[in-house]
Amino acid sequence: MTVKVGVVGYGTIGTRLAEGVVTQKDMELVGVADIAPMLTVRSLKARGMPYKFYCADKTKLPDLQKAGIPVSGMLEDLLSKVDIVLDSTPAGIGAKMKKSYVEYGLPAIFQGGEKGEVADVFFHGYANYEKGLGKKYLLLTSCNTTGLIRAVDCLDRVFGIEKIAITIIRRCADPGDLHRGYVDLARVDVVPSHQATDLMEIMPHVKATGLLVHVPITHGHIINVVATPKSKITKEEVLAEFNKHPRIQVVRIADGFASNTSLFQFARFAHMPGADMYPIAVYDECIGSSGDDITFAIYIPQEAVTIPETIDAIRASLQLQKSRLEAVSVTNKYLGLEPKKPLC
Repeated sequence: MTVKVGVVGYGTIGTRLAEGVVTQKDMELVGVADIAPMLTVRSLKARGMPYKFYCADKTKLPDLQKAGIPVSGMLEDLLSKVDIVLDSTPAGIGAKMKKSYVEYGLPAIFQGGEKGEVADVFFHGYANYEKGLGKKYLLLTSCNTTGLIRAVDCLDRVFGIEKIAITIIRRCADPGDLHRGYVDLARVDVVPSHQATDLMEIMPHVKATGLLVHVPITHGHIINVVATPKSKITKEEVLAEFNKHPRIQVVRIADGFASNTSLFQFARFAHMPGADMYPIAVYDECIGSSGDDITFAIYIPQEAVTIPETIDAIRASLQLQKSRLEAVSVTNKYLGLEPKKPLC
């Protein structure tokens, strides 16, 4: 069975969702939809239109035509051809777009910017895949929460984790964003951060709290985690589990991975598409202990980290695979995450 997929919203996440779907041998990207000739849409034209583009608002069609963007039809045309929609429109727009998906009887996957009521299940491929089976509307966790859950779930399944406390150093904008202006500050949010409360919704047996600090950078987030396991564990045991996980990459400061930008730069120099990383990175030298607690720091590549879990959500919603491990293994294989490849 080949699943026909449409991507609605062709921005930072939508571009990467489209590329991710294209890699999946059991899925077909029918096309993408948006309303304006923004840079991501213009890039499609520059690349020779590798896949079809649809206009999501007929009043915006003249703008697209003026920019010379080849348009294959309207949103309704795209929706009539697909089995499922990946909605990556700006926060709040997905809930409005859902009306169209309901009208066409289509299941849809929403990104973390939407509110919980838009979906039937708050979803993560590794932590609660089975809860998404057969559900029509799934909501992905945010980029930070997605990566955080990967790491905590990895340890929890082997050792058991009772509680965590996190500190997030959060990039304030994506590359190219202008709307936040010029900044020179670190802004603190109230506790607990939504990433901590969202983790508890996915993993209710783990108590979590957290602090979030916005900083004036554009590449990646860094999360420091203090986890309380059910029994004392060593750094070597933690490393062994992280090294087994296809979506977690252990890196060493001593090898040059000393900053958020070092990972982005490595991906660019290694000619990874879009300089994107699907795995989160764990800094080897930042794994430590405090009493019975284990501490570690992870890097979140915010632009691409949710792509694997979004593809997992397609598999769950359409019940392409019934088991968690089978589903994530197929997604990983097509994304090139298995067998695990070292960064250096």
